[in-house]
Amino acid sequence: MTIEQFSLVLRKMREERGWSQEQLAERADLNRSYLGEVERGRAVPSLITASKLAGALEVQLSSLIARCEH
Repeated sequence: MTIEQFSLVLRKMREERGWSQEQLAERADLNRSYLGEVERGRAVPSLITASKLAGALEVQLSSLIARCEH
């Protein structure tokens, strides 16, 4: 898995829900500009941040990571 794969999966999952970056950031208790950096592959989220994102997207962290491996 690369950060680029994670970024693409994260953006796709957010867009599938019809959410803006601001909406996902709020649900995950993250800064919107930081989320934008993650979605552009310029920031690598910690395990805790990835877990917050998975929770906000209502999926298991393992499921989010698995989607990045395809």
